[in-house]
Amino acid sequence: MSGPAMSPSYRKTISVADEAGTRRLADDIAAIARPGDVIALHGDLGMGKSAFARAVVRRLAGDPGLEVPSPTFTLLQSYETARFPVHHFDLYRLADPDELIEIGFAEAVGEGLSLIEWPDRAGDELPAERLNIVISEGEGLDGRRFSLEARDGGWADRLDETFAVRDLLGRAGFQGAERRHLHGDASTRSFERATAGGDAAVVMRWPAWRAYMKRADDDRYEEIVHLADNLTAFSAIADTLRRHGFRSPRVLDCDIKRRLMLVEDLGSDGIVRDDAPIAERYLVAAQRLADLAAVAWPEIAVDDAGGRWPMPRYDRRALATEAGLFAAWYMPRLTGAPMAADARAEWDGLWDDLLARFDDDQRRLVLRDYHSPNILWQASGDPIGMIDFQDGLLGSPAYDFAALVTDARVDIPDELAAAMTAAYVDRRRAFDAGFDAADFAERAVILGAQRNAKILGRFVEYAARTGRSHHLRFLPRIRRNFEKALDDKVLAGVKLWYERLAPPAVRP
Repeated sequence: MSGPAMSPSYRKTISVADEAGTRRLADDIAAIARPGDVIALHGDLGMGKSAFARAVVRRLAGDPGLEVPSPTFTLLQSYETARFPVHHFDLYRLADPDELIEIGFAEAVGEGLSLIEWPDRAGDELPAERLNIVISEGEGLDGRRFSLEARDGGWADRLDETFAVRDLLGRAGFQGAERRHLHGDASTRSFERATAGGDAAVVMRWPAWRAYMKRADDDRYEEIVHLADNLTAFSAIADTLRRHGFRSPRVLDCDIKRRLMLVEDLGSDGIVRDDAPIAERYLVAAQRLADLAAVAWPEIAVDDAGGRWPMPRYDRRALATEAGLFAAWYMPRLTGAPMAADARAEWDGLWDDLLARFDDDQRRLVLRDYHSPNILWQASGDPIGMIDFQDGLLGSPAYDFAALVTDARVDIPDELAAAMTAAYVDRRRAFDAGFDAADFAERAVILGAQRNAKILGRFVEYAARTGRSHHLRFLPRIRRNFEKALDDKVLAGVKLWYERLAPPAVRP
């Protein structure tokens, strides 16, 4: 049969030799699927429309053995996946497009990913923005030819990117790898794990960031706080860490033009189990931070290929701008109104005074997000695997320690925090007998409050900007971390400001 009558902005034909090739293509499509996407599957009987749809569903569900029956008689079969719902339609037995109302076609199409076999029978109800895949016979008994045609919906760029990822995997020796989505962070980056045989690697997509907040001087927020926008930042910091004896992933290959990196997979075993911290692993993580603080980090990090990355400094402006997210985004969420100018000025003034203390404390590597999602336990060698450090800079070692003991995703008992502090101090004193534990503790309290204030504002802003609200479930814990820090006398001024302006229901 011929494809639908439309003028596609993207057209590509892919030939596969067997069912494994069909599954690979399904992996490539599943990797870029988004809620609201429609994939229309065209082809004669026996061409493999159901087999392709089944492979997409299984990949998104993360279950290669999932039972995915053909919805020939039910017309619709729906699946809940970790990413979004998937609706598999088979309209072969549809007598009239009006019957689509009875099965909730319009509602389902707008909710998740829709895979539609015999889409022509939907008539005018078929959305114009879709990916059409026409399946026909290829070479050999099991060979198939997939003609991809797309118009709108951003499919062209996405398809180009996913096939570039497949090429990247092939160059690195991961031909035929299975691809699986990995949950990312509140950034522009996204990740997937590629497995081939017993080997695995992580694909990192790193789109260039776009300004989402500007100050009066029109500077970009990302520039002020020194967020990296260059793949060399990752490779240079990773390779420098490894040269100093720390465990960081090796860069296996990259596509600079498309901002793709393939890096060593450090596994999925972390420092948390069943939503609770593994105490002995947290203690080791604290000790390795002390080891890192003993390293005289270079002003310019260099990767193994000679790429150079000048290290920015966690200066007062960057720290204060991050803290400003709390007043700009989180407080309005609590109070239901924008922050008054005088209250905002008072907040900024309080933090300017506190952060002046760190003007001369910008000499050691700050990983910036040293907490449970980014610490992977290694079975051999250095037990602490570090990831997500591309925004690292030169600042106070107290920042990463504060991030570790005030984890946004897990409650750290007071006794464990005390043990981590003792382990850290002991290790620091092994390098420097005169290490001032009291001064360090006070710096960690200040930076812990700053970090948690930043995250509260950042998560609210991120949800407003992107519509993705899954990070908001961490707000109560982050707020508790922030409020607990305010009990320290060094933050007395911030505490008075907060108690005066925050609604009583959320005060400490």
